[in-house]
Amino acid sequence: MSQSIAAKRYAQALFELAQEKGQTTSVLNDLIQMKIVYKENKELGQLLGNPKLPMARKKELLAGIFKDVNPLILNLLYVLLDRKRMDEIVNCIDEFSTLANDASGIAEAKVYSTRPLTETERASISTTFGKVVGKVSLQIENIIDPSLIGGIRLQIGNKIYDSSISGKLERLKQDLIGS
Repeated sequence: MSQSIAAKRYAQALFELAQEKGQTTSVLNDLIQMKIVYKENKELGQLLGNPKLPMARKKELLAGIFKDVNPLILNLLYVLLDRKRMDEIVNCIDEFSTLANDASGIAEAKVYSTRPLTETERASISTTFGKVVGKVSLQIENIIDPSLIGGIRLQIGNKIYDSSISGKLERLKQDLIGS
C-alpha cells in the first residue's frame, strides 16, 4: 500500500473519471498490465526521468508503448510526466486497484501455502474469508512457502489467519512453555 498522498490523489481522480465513464474494470485491467510492464522494464523509468530527453519525445514514447491502453490512463501518464511524478506510477496503480476493489466489494489477500492452490481451493477461500471480512470475494495472491509444512496462512490487510501446521506447532510450543 502506498503512503504517497500524491499517488492517492491521482488515483482518486482517475477512479472518479473511470466510474463516470463506466470504464472502471477496463481501466483496472489496463493498469495491472501496465504495472507489469513498468516493473519489468526499470529502464523505462530511467528514460522518462532523463532531463536531457525532451518532454515531447517522452510523450511520444509513452503513446507508442501504451498505445492500446485506455485513453484515461494515457492522460494520467501525461499529467504525471508534466508534473515530474512518474516515480509515483506504481503507487497510483496500487491506489486505483484498492479503490476499484473496495467499490466492488473485493479485498486483496495473500495466501501462503506449501503448493499452488487449485481453482476450487481459491474459490472456497475467497468465499469463506470474504464473508469473514465483510467483502463479496477476495482477490488472491498465492505465495508458496514450504516452511509452513502444511495448511495455509492468509493475510487480508493487517489481519492474519494462520491454520498452517508450523503455526499450530508454534502455538502448542508456547502453550507448553507458558511464555
